[in-house]
Amino acid sequence: MTVHSLSSSAGPFPRGRARPGAMARAAIGAVPPSGLVILAILSVQIGAGLAKNLFAALPPSAVVFLRIAAGAAILTVVARPRLRGLSRRDLAAGAAFGVTLGVMNLSFYEALARLPMGICVTIEFLGPLGVAVAASHRRKDLLWVALAATGILLLAPWGQTSGLNWAGIAFAAVAGGCWAAYILLSAAVGGRFPGTSGLSFAMLVAVVVIAPIGVTSGGTALLTPELLLLGAGVGLLSSVIPYSVELEALRRMPKRVFGILMSLEPAMAALVGLVVLGEVLHVREWAAIICVVIASAGATRST
Repeated sequence: MTVHSLSSSAGPFPRGRARPGAMARAAIGAVPPSGLVILAILSVQIGAGLAKNLFAALPPSAVVFLRIAAGAAILTVVARPRLRGLSRRDLAAGAAFGVTLGVMNLSFYEALARLPMGICVTIEFLGPLGVAVAASHRRKDLLWVALAATGILLLAPWGQTSGLNWAGIAFAAVAGGCWAAYILLSAAVGGRFPGTSGLSFAMLVAVVVIAPIGVTSGGTALLTPELLLLGAGVGLLSSVIPYSVELEALRRMPKRVFGILMSLEPAMAALVGLVVLGEVLHVREWAAIICVVIASAGATRST
């Protein structure tokens, strides 16, 4: 259900006053599609930076629960899941999508608690990179695989005393694998569920999956009004805003160009980590990020 259908069902607006939905669409429409992609990436990474700041008060699993619960609540209001007429296979696909979404976010936040943000996103980005390479079937794409592997080797803490650790790398790799599954499942769910109800249904499933872990680890701190407000902000920045903006960008630009621009995400994460969290990366780590960004952009372009 779109914003327009929600506003139109509430009755006519007074003459001379623009509808909020129309004003929002006009504002988004005034931004070039490439700018929308950058805005979506920036929103996601600022949300991740805000979430990492919350780790001082809540464990990562509790922050994940707040993020997914807030995102699910907002998406359910905007696009209520419509389950009538769906088969058991449809519901099973939606449930698998939700479980993948929950595990992906939990793994990413556990990695974020152990690694600088730019490094975490760089490793996670191997998931969509692998999907792009697998879809191409060109021998030259092995060069992109080699370049990405070089970047990951540069990140590995081989006997070093830096802030990197194997547990964080493992969590980020799990998140990357879930991201690859997320891409494949999203196509299947999009064909089975009407509109955006597949995503809102998956978000509700993810809340059920994460709730036992998040509530147990967070305890009564989850009832703190300030933390609840910050968690809602993380959900808005990390899920609702980027999803809406990306949909608009995809309507106005080729998917290949969209994928190439999304390849900037690891570099953007490193910059946001530097500005928001004060995470200073070494030259070797920046070289690793650049390797993965170039590999992702190249693989997406050839696909």
